[in-house]
Amino acid sequence: MTNLIKSILLAATVGGFSGPAAASTLDDVKANGFFTCGVSQGNPGFSNPDNEGNWSGLDVDYCRAVAAAVLGDPEAVKFRPLSSPERFTALQSGEIDLLSRTTTWTMSRDTNLGANFAGVMYYDGQAMMVRKELGITSAMELAGASVCTATGTTTELNVADFFRVNKMEYEVVAFEKNDEVTAAYDAGRCDVYTTDKSGLHANRLKLTNPSDHMILPEVISKEPLGPVVRQGDDQWFNIAKWTLNVLINAEELGVTQANVEEMKGSDNPAVKRLLGIEGNFGEALGLDKDWAVRIIGSIGNYGEVFARNVGVDTPLGIERGLNASWTDEGILYAPPVR
Repeated sequence: MTNLIKSILLAATVGGFSGPAAASTLDDVKANGFFTCGVSQGNPGFSNPDNEGNWSGLDVDYCRAVAAAVLGDPEAVKFRPLSSPERFTALQSGEIDLLSRTTTWTMSRDTNLGANFAGVMYYDGQAMMVRKELGITSAMELAGASVCTATGTTTELNVADFFRVNKMEYEVVAFEKNDEVTAAYDAGRCDVYTTDKSGLHANRLKLTNPSDHMILPEVISKEPLGPVVRQGDDQWFNIAKWTLNVLINAEELGVTQANVEEMKGSDNPAVKRLLGIEGNFGEALGLDKDWAVRIIGSIGNYGEVFARNVGVDTPLGIERGLNASWTDEGILYAPPVR
């Protein structure tokens, strides 16, 4: 038998003749009638359950947008609360189908963990919170401080870099669960609480006397937070990516939860493509032409999601800032549907 024939037979054995291909994530989700989304264990404004177990938040609304696109029902999603150290293991093992948990996009996570980031849902940065009674107004005054933070996060690494660069000593007090960090800081076990600035806004609400605490002005890192899927399934990756892009593009084009049906009659070609009136862009995702209409009709556009969960009229009171559309002096920008 020639080497060429051997090579052909080997390729057939390990390739196309080895049996049926494994089902895609989309096939599994459709068969189950729901998908499982990994979220935090309680982060107000982003993913947080109420006393009856009803979830709300920016990350939660994104999960519901995916469910609306894929299954036609924004409630067809099961939320799996995860600690920081658990989240990537849960994704890799298939315990969850998608991770939407204020997770920072970094090179090591993108290349070493079998993960694909679908984009940036929220542009954030790490900051520090202290008690007002300390009289501290700058992170540069924190030499010798004890710092509460969570394990298994970029937060630990960033704070180490900050104190090292500025040649200051510090003591880290780390916990696995976010609520443990908050409780320790509230009990006075450390001088400083550090995490993403949005997280400080959220967790300050859990403190005994929130008004006794202030967030220092320095932002010590870049924290692009976004949803994550497993590598190896481009179709599911594209669905996750383009669900986010639809939310961002809808705001830019003025398409809202209230007017999405009316906007089907728009003369704007970009709106027509977004809403499936011209072209069938859902087909390439394995979806129908109304997938984007379902997303917007279920949860609104990005601006509506932001305002409802973390905006200036919520307890968190966060300004849009970097998370405003590029047309409104922010950096939020999505590729076009065309």
